[in-house]
Amino acid sequence: MRILILGGYGVFGGRLAELLADLPDLELLICGRDLARAEAFCARYQGKPRAVPCALDRRDIADALRRLKPDLVVDASGPFQDYGAGRYHVVEACIAAGIDYLDFADGADFVFGIDRFDAAAKAAGAFVLSGVSSFPALTGAVLREMARTMDIRSVEGGIAPSPFAGIGLNVMRAVVGYAGAPVKLRRGGADSHGIGLAESMRFTVAVPGRLPLRNIHFSLVDVPDLQLLPRAYPAMTDIWMGAGPVPEILHRILNLLAKARRRLGLPSFEPFSRLFYAVLNRMRFGQHRGGMFVRARGVADGRAVERSWHLLAEGDDGPYIPSMAIEAIVRKSLAGDPPPAGARSSVDALTLADYDALFEGRSIHTGFRSEEPGAPLYRRILGSAFDTLPPRLKELHGGKAARRWRGHAEVRRGTGLLARIAAATMRFPKAAERAPLTVAFDPEGGGERWTRDFAGERFSSHQSRGAGRNEYLLVERFGVLSFAMALVVERDRLYLIPRRWSAFGLPMPRWLMPYGASFETETGGRFHFDVEIATPLTGLIVAYRGSLEPA
Repeated sequence: MRILILGGYGVFGGRLAELLADLPDLELLICGRDLARAEAFCARYQGKPRAVPCALDRRDIADALRRLKPDLVVDASGPFQDYGAGRYHVVEACIAAGIDYLDFADGADFVFGIDRFDAAAKAAGAFVLSGVSSFPALTGAVLREMARTMDIRSVEGGIAPSPFAGIGLNVMRAVVGYAGAPVKLRRGGADSHGIGLAESMRFTVAVPGRLPLRNIHFSLVDVPDLQLLPRAYPAMTDIWMGAGPVPEILHRILNLLAKARRRLGLPSFEPFSRLFYAVLNRMRFGQHRGGMFVRARGVADGRAVERSWHLLAEGDDGPYIPSMAIEAIVRKSLAGDPPPAGARSSVDALTLADYDALFEGRSIHTGFRSEEPGAPLYRRILGSAFDTLPPRLKELHGGKAARRWRGHAEVRRGTGLLARIAAATMRFPKAAERAPLTVAFDPEGGGERWTRDFAGERFSSHQSRGAGRNEYLLVERFGVLSFAMALVVERDRLYLIPRRWSAFGLPMPRWLMPYGASFETETGGRFHFDVEIATPLTGLIVAYRGSLEPA
């Protein structure tokens, strides 16, 4: 297969070429207006396909198709929002030549209008798919899975790229161009509009059993889903899609500029795209992690339900996800399963199974969550990951009624003055090699009170499900101090990882946050625990480990 990639040395085109690097039966024509950049890309390309640099202006595409005779054209250039009256010039040329076509288009109007070429594409025996990227190919696959068990009424979604992922100049032009401008969407059951980058919400991306992303600020973006998904689901009354770039301070500046443009009637900020591009690609700090979510509300069996899908991508794997939809179609085509002829969006081009095959072997994790208001505390937080816990952990955390467990524990204490003061204040137990231990679990205030009795020395805490910025975290309160912890399942252990903390309800600095390796597991049919509490100022305060069984 010979694939012509317009913008082949750019962000998305280049990543697509890397994703196809294991396929020796491909020839990749790396095309763009800058031949030197195309040649430089091909020179450093390490894949098995033959990579050929080509100088090509999209206005000359018809001549290039006759000369180069590709089997497939991939448009990875853009911004598609700026193509104007001749926006479908490449599409029309491909249909005229009977050549298959895919693009990364993120312009809602561009993708929404691709259907007009359906009859011509069928007559030419070619497939023409637009918007073959995370929006709407991946979101469409997620919603089709959700629609198996519910009638969808409203949808919210968002993508949160890693700060180290990098952003292309054309993407920046598109985003800055619609900042503060009307964005078409469905709201309140009617066609309406929002204001690009001026409307925001917060959400925590939390794959069950994985370390969640920090609570992220998302702002409305103009993506094809806003127009395509209501057409696919006529009962849908509301849809909203956002992006959550970090660092948040720069994101907030974009919010302010979008609101100022709307309120003051300012012109587009697109002339400043290069400035935003330069700043965002230099302000790189924080965790090298990204994510995505889709949350749907609807009706199932006559009752209101809510379900969400979460994706976490670690390190350098996340930036490749937008290019994976086209990768999947290329691989399926090589395997004899190409898309049927015709022109349409990618909203139903792939399934979650197609994506799962691409995610396998990478640090990309996904999972669904369903709200279960009446479920036990840990099940509500862990979701489907609760079922992967060892039997004793499921037994201890699987009930809502009052219960008692007994066993023994080894206790160690910090020896520094500040550590001793902190341990005494919190009423932590004294050091002991083998102290009898009873733990009482009592329902209280929508959560549980844990009362630990180490040979007559008692201290207690209250555990509950977090809300707001502590969403999907376990919040444990010791008097005036509260600690929000992630529940992470790794092999046969349940880890409790501190993420945020507060005193008297006020957020406290992360650099002062207590730390320690704390986990639960099962050994020899008994519940085992290992808890360590330390702070940067005191060092170790207390550590205790041991085992329990039902009283």
